[in-house]
Amino acid sequence: MFESLSERLERSLKILKGEGKITEINVAETLKEVRKALLDADVNFKTAKTFTESVKEKAMGQNVLTSLKPQQLMVKIVHDELTQLMGGSSVDINLKGSPAVILMSGLQGSGKTTFSGKLANLLKTKRAKNPLLVAGDVYRPAAIEQLKVLGAQLNIPVYSDETSKNPVAIAEAAIRQAKLNGNDVVIVDTAGRLAVDELMMNEIAAIKKAINPQEILFVVDAMTGQDAVNTAKEFNDRLNFDGVILTKLDGDTRGGAALSIRSVVDKPIKFVGTGEKMDALDIFYPERMADRILGMGDIVSLVEKAQEQYNEEEARRLSKKIAKNQFDFDDFMSQIQQIKKMGNIKDLAAMIPGMGKQLKDIDIDDNAFKGIEAIIHSMTPHERKNPSVMNGSRKNRIAAGSGTTIVEVNRLLKQFDQMSKMMKMATMQQHKQKMKRR
Repeated sequence: MFESLSERLERSLKILKGEGKITEINVAETLKEVRKALLDADVNFKTAKTFTESVKEKAMGQNVLTSLKPQQLMVKIVHDELTQLMGGSSVDINLKGSPAVILMSGLQGSGKTTFSGKLANLLKTKRAKNPLLVAGDVYRPAAIEQLKVLGAQLNIPVYSDETSKNPVAIAEAAIRQAKLNGNDVVIVDTAGRLAVDELMMNEIAAIKKAINPQEILFVVDAMTGQDAVNTAKEFNDRLNFDGVILTKLDGDTRGGAALSIRSVVDKPIKFVGTGEKMDALDIFYPERMADRILGMGDIVSLVEKAQEQYNEEEARRLSKKIAKNQFDFDDFMSQIQQIKKMGNIKDLAAMIPGMGKQLKDIDIDDNAFKGIEAIIHSMTPHERKNPSVMNGSRKNRIAAGSGTTIVEVNRLLKQFDQMSKMMKMATMQQHKQKMKRR
């Protein structure tokens, strides 16, 4: 995410390294490179110009504290300005209404249908809502089927009417059904086109007028850069939407859409899609995104993702097992499953400050755990509970059963043994510290 932009900005800010103070000359040189970096990332020209002018104004008005170096001060100013450029703070969706109606808009291929499913899943699992999905794309049968498949996968009802070609009537009927069935949120997926056209705009404007949604969301593919911003402006002029959703942010994203959209249409980015899975949807936090763009990581989001999978009772149980040296391969497998639920491994690692740059050229396969899982699944229940019973014949059987080699089995056993010892030492250290505090 934003790898190229992050690198360019880092190089730009290094111009001030070793400088004793901020001057008009070294700031001008730095900001010239910053502007180039933004334009290369497909940021709107006017936005890039305004951004660098604002940074210059703030930088020239600062006295560098003795505890700060000019480069550090400039990083802080750029960080704060990036945060403001992207909206300053997160903005939630409006769920008032009985039911609350959310209207999706955007071009074909932007990810509207997938996002509709992701949003319904988020509202159901994290906000205890009872959503209804509405298949309002009457031109693309695949869209209706896709929404039905997502609904079945998530156990969320989908309203559709393949006999009707009137999206307004479908949306109105869906809201009536939601009231009867107790659905408190209605998410209306709509048709998109390959480009903005009058027919599409008239149609979605008619849907808006008929159902009076509490929230209109514009879904845009983050990989389209400046084109995404131009499309957003056209949609906003007609619909006056409430917020933007950036999809495919895990792809080869230059960053132009995320950095430009707020300043061009003056509407907040509310969510970002970061993968194919139905839980790969994050609330957009401008400050955290600025952290990541400047290579500072995003520890807060990483901790939040971990907490979502964290089970306090399970943690206590594991802690006792570790203290008694009883941590086994079943426990290990459970931990692997929790890590996998958190999302893309490379994206997670990049949230740790400094790791994004280190991992830039390293390909981390999301299937990296498959070999380990295959080895553990090839063990008997007795072997998983008692790793110490492993001998040559058992290892050969496990290697054959898992499609791996005896070398890989031995490596896993050795790593597991080392990890178990480290975990026990850490648990003992924590216990000693607790005793001292008492």
